Amino acid sequence: MSGLRLFRTNTTNSGVTEVTPRLADVEADVQGLVEAHIETLLGVRFLASEYSTGPVHGGRIDSLGLDENGSPVIVEYKRGVDAGVINQGLFYLSWLVDHRAEFEHLVRDRLGVTAASQVLWSGPRLICIAGDFTRYDVHAVREHRRSIDLVRYRLFGSDLLGLETVASVSGGMPAARRARRQAVARAAADVRGAALAELASAVDEALLGLGDGVNRVERKQYRAYQRLRNFACVCPPQRSKLLVYLKVDPKGVDLVPGFTRDVSGLGHHGTGDLEVQLRTLRDVERAQELFRASYAAA
Repeated sequence: MSGLRLFRTNTTNSGVTEVTPRLADVEADVQGLVEAHIETLLGVRFLASEYSTGPVHGGRIDSLGLDENGSPVIVEYKRGVDAGVINQGLFYLSWLVDHRAEFEHLVRDRLGVTAASQVLWSGPRLICIAGDFTRYDVHAVREHRRSIDLVRYRLFGSDLLGLETVASVSGGMPAARRARRQAVARAAADVRGAALAELASAVDEALLGLGDGVNRVERKQYRAYQRLRNFACVCPPQRSKLLVYLKVDPKGVDLVPGFTRDVSGLGHHGTGDLEVQLRTLRDVERAQELFRASYAAA
């Protein structure tokens, strides 16, 4: 995986043994493994496997799901390198957008009425999982106005799976970073004034600046920052603060009253068990390490 080497340490004699990476024997092995643990691996709720697109379209979607933000997700798999995986996935994605009612009916049957009513059609996603991708694949996804993730997999030994995001592109034409900051600032200013506008802009810049593969998803109740899976969700400004929810285990954090809070088991918008309360720009600086930890975990 892009030069990654994995070693198993032997605590008895302080030796190390390299675990040789390998590809799956057949494509179905990759698909079965991912589908069995798709929510843990990709943050996607499973809907269907080998979903037929009907006799006219004449295809079968490898995996169908719904991500943490309610966006429809198609997952396509290839055992090794296959230049057709992206075009095949885009072919199915176009079918999906044209068959919204059918998809929402499937969501209603599998996940319930509430999930079906909250499907977010502004950014349907394609996730391609393969043994590897070429530089032409990476260039191709950046030319499309679709949300596409290229994920490289490797199997290590008999019980280890590695996933690496090779490229991640959000739907729509890319906007300049300054324009994004100004849009966020204007939205916050309309709500609570200049101080919260500056705070919201600083949080947006900090989260987007964690890496090139960060995508932002707008929902009515929150704004999600995504690296294959959500790693941060920012709620609209309250009277004097911003609430950010992170994918960080609260048990591993020294919680500070008024700054960090364990919300596991508590209902809230967005995803993540650690709530961070931001009131000043200094708080954003204090939260940087938590932002990086959540980004790394995603």
